[in-house]
Amino acid sequence: IEHEIDKQLGMAAHEAVQKLGIAGYNDECRAIVQRYVKEWRYTITRLGRWIDFDHDYKTMDPWFMESVWWAFKQLWDKGLIYQGVKVMPVSTALGTPLSNFEATSNYHDVQDPAVTVLMPLRDEDASLAIWTTTPWTLPSNLAVCVGADIEYVLVEDTQSGQRLYMAAARLDAYGGDDRFTVLERLTGDALVGKAYDPVFPYFADQRSQGAFVVVSDDYVTTESGTGLVHQAPAFGEDDYRILREHDISAFAAPVTVNGKFTAQVTDFQGQHVKDADKDNIRHLKASGALYKQDVIDHSYPFCPRSDTPLIYLAVPSWFVNVTSIREKLMAANEQIRWVPDHIKHGRFGNWLEGAIDWAISRNRVWGTPLPIWINDETGNMKCFGSIAELAEHTGVTVTDLHREHVDPLTFTVEGESGTYRRISEVLDCWFESGSMPYAQLHYPFENEQMFQAGFPAEFIAEGLDQTRGWFYTLTVLAAAIFDQPAFRNVIVNGMVMAQDGKKMSKRLRNYTPPDELMEKYGADALRLYLINSGLVRGEEQRFADSGVRDMTRRALLPWYNAFSFLQTYAQIDGWSPAARGASDDNVLDAWLISRLQTLKARIAEEMEAYRLYNVVPQLFDFIEDLTNWYIRLNRSRYWGEGNTPDKQAAYSTLYTALMELSKVMAPFTPFLSEYLYGQLATLPGAAASPPSVHLCDYPKAEASRIRADLETAVDRMQQVILLGRQK
Repeated sequence: IEHEIDKQLGMAAHEAVQKLGIAGYNDECRAIVQRYVKEWRYTITRLGRWIDFDHDYKTMDPWFMESVWWAFKQLWDKGLIYQGVKVMPVSTALGTPLSNFEATSNYHDVQDPAVTVLMPLRDEDASLAIWTTTPWTLPSNLAVCVGADIEYVLVEDTQSGQRLYMAAARLDAYGGDDRFTVLERLTGDALVGKAYDPVFPYFADQRSQGAFVVVSDDYVTTESGTGLVHQAPAFGEDDYRILREHDISAFAAPVTVNGKFTAQVTDFQGQHVKDADKDNIRHLKASGALYKQDVIDHSYPFCPRSDTPLIYLAVPSWFVNVTSIREKLMAANEQIRWVPDHIKHGRFGNWLEGAIDWAISRNRVWGTPLPIWINDETGNMKCFGSIAELAEHTGVTVTDLHREHVDPLTFTVEGESGTYRRISEVLDCWFESGSMPYAQLHYPFENEQMFQAGFPAEFIAEGLDQTRGWFYTLTVLAAAIFDQPAFRNVIVNGMVMAQDGKKMSKRLRNYTPPDELMEKYGADALRLYLINSGLVRGEEQRFADSGVRDMTRRALLPWYNAFSFLQTYAQIDGWSPAARGASDDNVLDAWLISRLQTLKARIAEEMEAYRLYNVVPQLFDFIEDLTNWYIRLNRSRYWGEGNTPDKQAAYSTLYTALMELSKVMAPFTPFLSEYLYGQLATLPGAAASPPSVHLCDYPKAEASRIRADLETAVDRMQQVILLGRQK
């Protein structure tokens, strides 16, 4: 939402807040939410999805936000919330850190500069050759890391006369024996402790804090670069860890959350770090520190909202201690049925096994404020889980929990100096999403019985990317608060791509808008296409408009034509559903009724197991049997003279099949099912029935009418006829 507002206003969030104030900025955010609600309601209704829009919830609703506060307080009381400084993915466009699962959801293949830089040693005439794809981090370099057991060489460059250290395994990548003379071989541990001079002077004073020495760690490899890794602890999780493990307190973070260099880096002040790479490399070249410059093609994380490159930055943040409840998460996962099932112990299970602490605070304006107040003198903290708790301490009962309403509220505690003030951060929106099972009902403040009756949810569905998003946050919060999963069954949809295999993009216009597709082919055709695709098996699908059109040709038109056939000839003959019912006297009537019961039984079995991908093909097969076999083979019965019992039986069989099929198909093709049901139910003499197919009980199979031997015999006959047609 904030990114949309920033684009709409043409300015960054902090500039907009300065101009509009927090209240004005949040008003803009509310307006855009309401706009999207109208668009969402139109499209979803047109698609035929059942949603109670008149009693919906929005995460910005104060009552929803109060339940989010309650969930946060539950974690707080369990000791699962803490504040720390960690190197985290940061969206410089949004000016805030992201959670680890957000940062891994949007990778792009990009080209970046790759530079090899020489760090001159202080105690000998040689340099450390380091390699990096982020030249902008070099002004903040504070150490160089080697692998203790890796073989390194001191070589002389025969072209330049320079002496430098690099891993022996990387020599060939830089020219090998043709370019270098090996002067010495040694393992990495022999380099540990050597001091060097940084290539930029901005943080030279950090030498007194242990900076500018060689350290070692097992994470160093010889798969790329030089085997010597430049360490900038403010911009790399491993860098930060390694310096702390070597008791080096030096630190330099001259970059804002908006990705711009501060005044500490005088040569690049105010530049975005990615834009500064060229000037950075030019500076290295001028100083003689640049040894080699390349371009690398690699996969790089982008912000999933702004679609801009992320950077990694050490920032203070609030965390949920997920690692301490990892066993609970895995236990909750064991209680969930996943479709497809390989995700349970594969993509999702592996993610849980490697789960790290969840950064839940965001440096934003719009969102649910963290309910933490800190004393400005003592540093003591208080967390509130409701509007009433806040009112007890501040004397103010708010009607809205957004920042403009709670930020001004302060309080004091008798006998304690100082004033309690709210921290500025808001919660990660994924915390709000993960809280929806209870927040949508304003639990525990009301609807307690309704919540307990419906939690865990019987069924949810979302995209494959949500294994690291919504599925994950639902599981974390439910396991932490309730010791159980948030849902029992889940269908994981694959990702929908454009027909060319690229991501669907409004900018590229590489897909037809859903509203246009539904206007042209109908929502039922679109629904069938999606349900019958690999998407419901968690597979990627290249969306093709022709596939939607084919659903009309293969299923919807033949089905409608079968009804039209019945309607036309029943009217000619004056047949009424009140006439003699379907019987098993005619072998084809018995076969069709048996096929209908088998269809209902198989659908019940597959739907019970949430295997949608096994349902639609069976519906197609039945429609084929109904239209291309039953009706064709029985035309003479409908066209015969008089209104014989055999003709009435044929009409009754066809009517029964179509009426039952409209009910069977209702969840999949709600519009045509409703239309055909309405037409069939209002035929003269039709039995009284509910006013809508969607109010009918879902059909159950009549086992006594299933004749497996007859179905097998007809199937053999069909195969013989088809073989004959091929001659």
